[in-house]
This record gives sequence, structure tokens and C-alpha cells, in this order.
Amino acid sequence: MAVPLSSAKFHTSILTQSLPSSSSRSFSVGKRFCCSSSSTSMEHHESKFKEFPYASVPHRKLMVELVSTVENRLGESLLPCTLPSHVQYFENESATAHASLYVRSGNSSSEVDFILGSWVHCNLPTGGALNITSLSVYLRPSTDAPNFLIEVIRSSPTTLILILDLPPRKDLVQHPDYLKTFYEETQLDKQRQLLEKLPEVKPYFSSSLYIRALVSPSAILVSIETEPSQAIRIDEIIQDHISPVAKVMLDTWLNLCACTERRLTDDESTDLAKRDQIIKNKTIEIDLESSFPRLFGQQVANQVLGVLREIYNS
Repeated sequence: MAVPLSSAKFHTSILTQSLPSSSSRSFSVGKRFCCSSSSTSMEHHESKFKEFPYASVPHRKLMVELVSTVENRLGESLLPCTLPSHVQYFENESATAHASLYVRSGNSSSEVDFILGSWVHCNLPTGGALNITSLSVYLRPSTDAPNFLIEVIRSSPTTLILILDLPPRKDLVQHPDYLKTFYEETQLDKQRQLLEKLPEVKPYFSSSLYIRALVSPSAILVSIETEPSQAIRIDEIIQDHISPVAKVMLDTWLNLCACTERRLTDDESTDLAKRDQIIKNKTIEIDLESSFPRLFGQQVANQVLGVLREIYNS
């Protein structure tokens, strides 16, 4: 589900193919982002997100380390997660699809708008399961620095799709200095080249041309597939290759984007806010409005998407 997760999603076709419609379960979602449950219950759901219960050990370790790095570096500039407990974790009536969301907004002095993490697990009618983990960080229009996005999609023990990027927030043709600062001088493209040297790695192309237009020139969009007899190889690639690359890109983003001030004029900030909002709206429209009802039923989907729309529009 990468759920909402990060900037526009790349896995709609995977989520919707051959998935049966799900019956819904009734929940109530309030207008405010305050938990209706006790603090103990909230801590349980927060820990459930960070457990990444359906990920393999190397996959889980990667996601936990990335989330922890973001939270430790941003520190007190992040507010606590205040999602309703039934949005922090939810499932369909037949318990064949489960998901967890995690959102922490930046405080008033932070350049960070919010961090958004998620995992989704869904049993596939053809056998096996779809497991997706995602972490995105959105910045405010007070800075034009890129956002951060990672999404790991596994539909079998021998296949994986990785989306890892610092999506640009300005036109790179009109602003060559932006291209130079964030993508050329950082040599981010070398990280993609490291992964593409592996024989199991091939380029991944989203079926959506709109999605392809959002990513940077150094974006890592790859599919990884091993022989059925070598399922353990996927976890080796996560541990030995994907993890180091993801950490380099996250450190680059933290140092250059999240923790560096960039002064904008009022007009620049206004234009950037409009662009950011279009992308947030498209994230829900293109990906979640089509995949969530099939996974969780229309009622649950409406309730969760309602909360996400409030976050994206706040």
C-alpha cells in the first residue's frame, strides 16, 4: 500500500490485478487526528507499524533503520503520531488484507511537512502474498528541496520491486542549478548504477506516464528476480546492496534537503504549494482510490482515505 505513502504510487496494477472485492468492516473516524483509544493502545499500534510483521528479517531491518534514522535526525522537530488507532492498523473482514499507517507531522518551525510510513500485507487469490513497505517524507513549501521516497514491493519470495528517489519539486530544465545541487554534485546516479550491476536487477517501468514524470533522473526503479531455488538471494540483495544504497540516499536527503535552509520568495513558495498539493491529490486519486476498496472494502477505504485527505490538505 505503500499506501499512501509516499509520493504518487507505483504499484496500482499489482494491487488491483486479480484481487477479489473485499467486504467492509465498520469503523468510525473522527475529524480530528486524536486517538480515540488509550495511550497504551496507541503505543501498541505504533509498535505494530515498526514491527513490519510480514517482512523478511533483512527487509524489516532496512525499514526499521530508515524510520529510526529519520526520527532520530529530525528529533523534536517531529510531533507524535496522532492518527486514530483504527487508521494506524486496519484489516478487511476476512482478515486476508492487513495494513498499518504511521504519520508524524513537523512542528511549526520545521521544514518537514510530515513523514508517512506504511506496510500492507494481502493474500493473493493465486497463492502467496503481496507485501509492501513504504516511507516518504514531504517538505513544506518554505523550501523547494526534494522529498524522500522508498517503497519495497514483494509479490513472491523470488521477486522484488524497489522505488527509491528524491523526487524533485522544481522543473529541472528551467532550474539547472537545482539539478546540479541535488542530483549531479551528490552523484546519486552512482547508487542506481551499483544496483544495476547485479545480474538479477532489471529496470522497472510504471504503467503510468504521469508517475514516470514525477521521479528524478537518478531515481532507482528496479525489479529483482531470482530463480525459484534461490529465494534466499533476494534477502542477500536487500542486506548487501539495497540497504547500503538506501542509507546513502537517505543521508544525502537529510543533510542536503531536510536540514538545510533554502530561501524562497513568497511567489515561489505559493507556486510550490500548488504543485505539492496537485501531487498529493493525485497520489490518492491514481493509486489509493482504486486499490483500497478492493483490498479493504469500500467503507474502510472511505474512512482511511478521509483521514489521509485531511493530512494531505492540512
